[in-house]
Amino acid sequence: MKVTKFGGSSMADAGQYRKVKEIIESDPARRVVVVSAAGKRFQDDHKITDLLYLCYSHTKYGVRCDAVFDMVASRYCEIRDELGLELDLETEFAQLKERIDKKKVTREELVSRGEYYSAKLMAAFLDFQFVDAADWVKFNLDGTVDMEQTYQALRELSWIGKGIVTPGFYGVMPDGSIHTFSRGGSDITGSLAAAALDAEVYENWTDVSGILMADPRIVDNPQAIAEVTYDELRELSYSGAQVLHEGSIFPVREKNIPLNIRNTNAPNDPGTIIKERFDECHDPDRFITGITGMKDFSIIALSKKGMSNQVGVLHKVLTVLVRHGISVDYVPNGIDNVSVVIPTEALAPHLYNVLSEIQNEVEPDTLDVYDKIAVVAAVGRKMAFRPGISGKIFAALGEAGINIRMINQGPDELNIIFGVDNRDFKSAIRVLYDSFVNK
Repeated sequence: MKVTKFGGSSMADAGQYRKVKEIIESDPARRVVVVSAAGKRFQDDHKITDLLYLCYSHTKYGVRCDAVFDMVASRYCEIRDELGLELDLETEFAQLKERIDKKKVTREELVSRGEYYSAKLMAAFLDFQFVDAADWVKFNLDGTVDMEQTYQALRELSWIGKGIVTPGFYGVMPDGSIHTFSRGGSDITGSLAAAALDAEVYENWTDVSGILMADPRIVDNPQAIAEVTYDELRELSYSGAQVLHEGSIFPVREKNIPLNIRNTNAPNDPGTIIKERFDECHDPDRFITGITGMKDFSIIALSKKGMSNQVGVLHKVLTVLVRHGISVDYVPNGIDNVSVVIPTEALAPHLYNVLSEIQNEVEPDTLDVYDKIAVVAAVGRKMAFRPGISGKIFAALGEAGINIRMINQGPDELNIIFGVDNRDFKSAIRVLYDSFVNK
C-alpha cells in the first residue's frame, strides 16, 4: 500500500483533480490520499488558506468578510460543478458563514476548512471514503502529536472495497477543538498516515519533479536529485534549501519508509527517493548530491596568543552568545584563533554588547566582525573518503576569481561549507554546479 499526499498546486482546479485521479487509478496500491487546500491557479491568484486567514482577520476586527468568504465558496463549488459531482456544499458553507458571523468558529478551525473541502471533493471524485483528520490526528495539550493515539485511531478506521481521502494540516486537541500544524503541515499528515499504516512508500506529489540539485532561480534548469539520504536532506534543508516541512520526515524515517517526491504535472518522472541509506549509488561518478546556501551572515573572529593552551576560551565566547539568545551556525577555528558564524539578523541587535562582553571575558589580541557573508554548502554522502574533493571545489572557485572567507567541514565529510562575500553567492553556486554536475 502507498500513501499519497497532494499539495495545493495539485488541488487548484478541476483540471488538477483529474490529473490526481489518473495518478491514483494508475496504481491500485495508492489507497490512502492526503490533500491540501486549493492553491494558486495562476500567478496572481490566491491560496484558499490565505483567504481563510483573511476572513478571520476581518471578523476579529469587526469587519464583514462576505466578499472574501464568497471567493472560497465559489472556488470549491466551481470545482464540484466542473467535475459533475453531486455534493451539497452550499449548505455547509452557509452553516460555516453563520458561525463566522456569530464568532463561534476558532481561527484554527476556520483555516483548516480548505483542506476539509478539498478532501470532501476528492473523496467524491475518486469514490473513496472521506475520513476527517479530526477523527484520527490527535494532539497533546502542548500541541505535539500523540503518536500512539494517532496511529491507533487511523488503524481502527475501516473501509470496505475503497480507499480513503483525508485532509492534511489539522487534527484535534484532547478537548475536541481543532488544532493545526504550521503552514505546510499537510506533509506531516501524510507522513503520519504512512507511518501508522506501515506503507510501502510515502509519495509526496507537488509541482516539481523531485528535489533539485540547486536553486532554479540561480542555476538554469538544475537536475533533480534521484536519491538522497535523510542525513543529506537535513544538511540541504539546514543550509538553505526549501525542501520539506521538517516534521514530515520524522514519522517515516522512524519506520524506515521511503519518501518519494513526485510531480503531479509530470507523473512519469521518477522524482526523488529519500531513504535512510542506499546499498548502491544511482550515479557513482557524481559525488555532490546538492548545492545550496544562504546570504547575510556575520563572522565574529578573534585571536589570542597561546589560545590553544588555554582552557575555556571557546566556552566563554559561546556563553556570551547564549546569554543574548543567539544561536551559532558554524565554528571554524585555528590554533590561536576562533570564529563564530551567525545570521546577521540575529546578531545585529546585540552586536555591541556581545563584542564588549567577549572583550572583557576573553581579552583577545584581535576582535573583528565581518558582515555580508554568504554560506554555501556542497552536500553529498559520496564525498566521504574520496581524496581531493575539497581541493577540486576550491580550485574551481579560485579559477572563477571567488575569494573564500571561511571553510568548515565535519568529520563525517557529508558536506563542505565555505563562506564567500554576498556579491559572490550566486556565482559560487553556478561555478560548483557547472564544474561538478554539468561537466
